[in-house]
Amino acid sequence: MQDKLEVIEKKYEELEQMLSNPKMMEKRDQFSKMSKELASIAPVVELYRRLKKVNQDLKEAEEMIGESEEAEMNEYLKTETEELKREQEKIETELKEQLLQKDPYDEKNVFIEIRAGTGGEEAALFAADLLKMYSRYAEQNNYRAEIVESHPTDIGGFKEVILGIEGKGAYSRLKFESGVHRVQRIPTTESGGRIHTSAATVAVLPEVEDIEVEINQQDLRVDTFCSTGPGGQSVNTTQSAIRITHMPSGLVVSCQDEKSQLQNKEKALRILRSRLLDKYVSEQNAEQDQARKTMVGSGDRSERIRTYNFPQNRVTDHRINLTLHKLDLVLNGDLNEIIEELIANERAEQLKEAGG
Repeated sequence: MQDKLEVIEKKYEELEQMLSNPKMMEKRDQFSKMSKELASIAPVVELYRRLKKVNQDLKEAEEMIGESEEAEMNEYLKTETEELKREQEKIETELKEQLLQKDPYDEKNVFIEIRAGTGGEEAALFAADLLKMYSRYAEQNNYRAEIVESHPTDIGGFKEVILGIEGKGAYSRLKFESGVHRVQRIPTTESGGRIHTSAATVAVLPEVEDIEVEINQQDLRVDTFCSTGPGGQSVNTTQSAIRITHMPSGLVVSCQDEKSQLQNKEKALRILRSRLLDKYVSEQNAEQDQARKTMVGSGDRSERIRTYNFPQNRVTDHRINLTLHKLDLVLNGDLNEIIEELIANERAEQLKEAGG
């Protein structure tokens, strides 16, 4: 860790020197990039400098113990060394946390793709419940949410729905939601009062910029069609709906929620970029043979991550063995307790792997 911290401090000093050059102000893009880098490593450098000061003070205090003939002074120095050791340990822990590899997409907006799984219409209704849960969560945390694409059913469910959430750090909070969500409840159509189990899959993708995932227009096939409503009924007689096929990857994205063909195309391209990034990252991880340990699970869409039990008003996150008896509040967007536990668990696992 010492060597790494020395390198970071040296980089910080170099950036400070370069940014103090008046000519650098003329190169706006470079100046902005360097300023962001300086700001990102500043907390680490500040902690490291504090640690060096504490180490020096501790060394001097330990050397002075025994030199004084006064028992009172020696007692004071011993107390001071104990305090300095506690401070040293605290700063070292903070530094280890700061040095943990950060997810480069944590600050991004997200697309949450919800698809009805096993369970037929009941699964589609559960998909609608999850949509409401994430929409309310966004509202409570001052994020902006909008439905980007949807395929509703006749009785208010969704075969598939994509929710876009905009806000700083949205991905860092919601990335743990990828996986299979299972629901246990008595459907309204069930006359015998039997509990049915159904499921929906959730995929959380960071929204990326054009420069992060470049799409060659020649690789795209764009088809237009009339948008449809629940049950396949036509709701639009104009060719405003868009289907984009990325031929090299085979990925297909359709969008029909906007009345304008241009708006639908823009939304479809935003989703396509995020899916391409997800595909590239998955392939890269597979090649490196390191099932990207998101410490709370692999993020695999086929992995069951959470169960929502209506009769017991219970929600259980299987990855961290967390059970809460407030399902009603969770489905109303109160996800913060679960998210905080998932983040804390990931951090603890990362520290363990880093030898901390």
